[in-house]
Amino acid sequence: MPATCTCAPEIQSFEDLRQYIYQIICEQFQLQPGAFSLTQRILTRGGNICGVFFCVHGPRSVKFSAIWEIERNQILFYDPAGVRFLRVQLRSRPDWQQRAA
Repeated sequence: MPATCTCAPEIQSFEDLRQYIYQIICEQFQLQPGAFSLTQRILTRGGNICGVFFCVHGPRSVKFSAIWEIERNQILFYDPAGVRFLRVQLRSRPDWQQRAA
């Protein structure tokens, strides 16, 4: 069963959210911070934005991912096999309107 953490630091901006996700993935999989790129894609349902998909492109084309569910304000983290390893409930909703393109 995946771990749940409600102890997320205060995340106020979209950039804070990106950095938090990158940090958690690097720590979990012992990746050198700054050595791998992080991409993102807006997720929509019925034409409405419902979340953001993040992907860390690791060594040997291995991909680590996370999804921020905007409505529930939680982050779901997945390993390269697609198995969820962590769920983080955020205390406050980051200002995602100023997100990077």
